[in-house]
Amino acid sequence: MRVRPVRVPGCRGADGPPYRGGVYRFLLTPRWLAVSVLSLLAVPFCVFMGSWQLSRFEVRVDSHKTAEHDRGKAAAEAAVPLATLLPGPRTQVPDGASGRSVTATGRYDTGHQLLVPDRTLDGHDGYYVLTPLRVGADGTALPVVRGWLPGDASDAARSGAVPAAPTGQVTVTGALQYPESTGTDGVKSGALPSGQLGMISAASLVNVLPYPVYSGWVTATDPAAPLKAVPPAAAPNSGLDIKAFQNLGYTGEWFVFAAFVVFMWFRLARREAEMRADAALGLVPDEEARDDEAPGDGEAPAGGEDGDGGDGAADRADAAVTASADA
Repeated sequence: MRVRPVRVPGCRGADGPPYRGGVYRFLLTPRWLAVSVLSLLAVPFCVFMGSWQLSRFEVRVDSHKTAEHDRGKAAAEAAVPLATLLPGPRTQVPDGASGRSVTATGRYDTGHQLLVPDRTLDGHDGYYVLTPLRVGADGTALPVVRGWLPGDASDAARSGAVPAAPTGQVTVTGALQYPESTGTDGVKSGALPSGQLGMISAASLVNVLPYPVYSGWVTATDPAAPLKAVPPAAAPNSGLDIKAFQNLGYTGEWFVFAAFVVFMWFRLARREAEMRADAALGLVPDEEARDDEAPGDGEAPAGGEDGDGGDGAADRADAAVTASADA
């Protein structure tokens, strides 16, 4: 590959004095000043976003630890009457009351018993058995999950395999729970067969029960066999769910972006400096020279194979004149 000296503005070529200009003087050009400013703005922005995502992850971890502590503390406390925490059906479950042991006295409404499908316990698929407990003089219902059973809810409903609820007045002891939402594990959305419920909440139950319903619900502590007790769930947004690990993943991404910006700035600056240094020493590939050559540059001239062109034709003419004179 042919090379030829190339003069670069601001540089000294091989035919001049040795190259003494600052190699990185080009960083003061408008183009590189703009690149540097953008890089200086991008790096702290990426670091800030990464730190913010990390703080969100730490908040979720602290919330999880607090919820675990509160749940253990609530389980160790003695049961209190339901009215102590929920005076009426419109009262929301107080903060920190999830998992608190409560007692409620009333009668089960077996005619409106519901099955909650697709619920997992100890790694097995099954369903909850929810029976409204009519408490109070106005007949307000407290949703009570009497327990969990393995299998398919639809098959159990057809076969009548669900144990009947106790009759008469009963006193239920269980853990108070926050109402479920669409983000709760196991919640099933969409249409369900009659007698089934996808989400345990007053908003869902008000459409299937003909009486007022408490905002919270209770999971029975000691269900009758073959029902198995459903352990209390963690309060909403208090566990290390997928969102928490998404925050951790985003943290790593933002820090990688910051490092990538710094790496690319140094890489591009070094490459520019090397190209300018090579140009100053005349080591730039002669790409432009090849483009400037004529299309027939590699062919023999039209005047002859030896490339003498018009000079060869003139010599032949002189020889012809000399021959005529001799004749």
